Amino acid sequence: MTLLTSVRLNLPQRTGWLISLCLFSTLSWAAPQHHLKKKANRKVVAPPHAAETYRTNTAAMDWSDAFAQRHQLDREWVRSAVGQARKIPAITQYVMPPATPGAKNWRAYRNRFIEPIRIQAGIRFWKSHELTLVRAEQTYGVPAEIIVGIIGVETLYGQNTGNFRVIDALATLAFDFPAKHPRATERQPYFSGELEQFLLLAQRHRWAPLGIKGSYAGAMGWPQFMPGSWTQFAVDFDGDGRIDLFNNTADAIGSVANYLKAFNWQTGMPTHYPVQLDAAQLNMEALMAPDILPTFSLSSFMAKGAILEGAALQHAGPLALIELQNGGAPPSYVAGTENFYAITRYNWSSYYAMAVIELGQEIKAARQR
Repeated sequence: MTLLTSVRLNLPQRTGWLISLCLFSTLSWAAPQHHLKKKANRKVVAPPHAAETYRTNTAAMDWSDAFAQRHQLDREWVRSAVGQARKIPAITQYVMPPATPGAKNWRAYRNRFIEPIRIQAGIRFWKSHELTLVRAEQTYGVPAEIIVGIIGVETLYGQNTGNFRVIDALATLAFDFPAKHPRATERQPYFSGELEQFLLLAQRHRWAPLGIKGSYAGAMGWPQFMPGSWTQFAVDFDGDGRIDLFNNTADAIGSVANYLKAFNWQTGMPTHYPVQLDAAQLNMEALMAPDILPTFSLSSFMAKGAILEGAALQHAGPLALIELQNGGAPPSYVAGTENFYAITRYNWSSYYAMAVIELGQEIKAARQR
């Protein structure tokens, strides 16, 4: 799961955001992450303690009673877990959009991730888990470099998985989501649902709810899955009878691949193609209207002023024009495919998707060298 803003998104709701949602990435223009994890890398540090818990919060205790009854769980266990959750005021600030958004800059963003430390860590990760990555690619059709790119961007191969107690993060956002947030009416129920999924996971896997740590949005493990994504997409890829995204890299690798496959990853399809724009017949308004959702056939795309060459001319699926702003310099553009869009289902940002793709490519090329 770092707060990343997307480029003019017009997207269907996804099951697990920061994963985690553009709201939750560890790097972002908009905020102090995810997961969203992901950031020049702004380090988000959990406070050592917080005095206010939810034990005396009527709304939290009523929620606990209803949740326990709905799932036939021990009422006192639920009340105790939620009651010991601490309100973290800083989290309510982290999820707010910035008062004065800065200019997006793909080149600066790229440099946060495609850099020597992360590349070298990726080489070591790939070497250590090569057979598992091969098996994941064979099973789900997702190339190893994409899996390696995601885990590298998300947590630097397990080095930065978050230091907030997940129950504190989720309770804070479920019961004290900032009302002034422009999308509070949909975000607050989302976190309430994620708190519910987290407690069900704790029951199922015999976790101590107060002992699990993650991002300030509640994303967990090497791939930073939100609880709902863990429930829906995490897999026991090494067949040991349990799913562990905190310590088991095979499960993390398989789960990332399974997630992308669930969001319609197409085996063998490129993520994007180079594109030029023909000023004489360019219809930028029409090209940008669907945002990053692949919508245009090859002929329709080119009729609106997009120039493609080489392998792109054989592409059979829909395309989207992806714009990456470069601060005060001219934007960069690529033609995004359905596989580019699949990566944005992991984190709703075209910048995030390009960082994943290019980090994976750099690591692959370094290995080959």
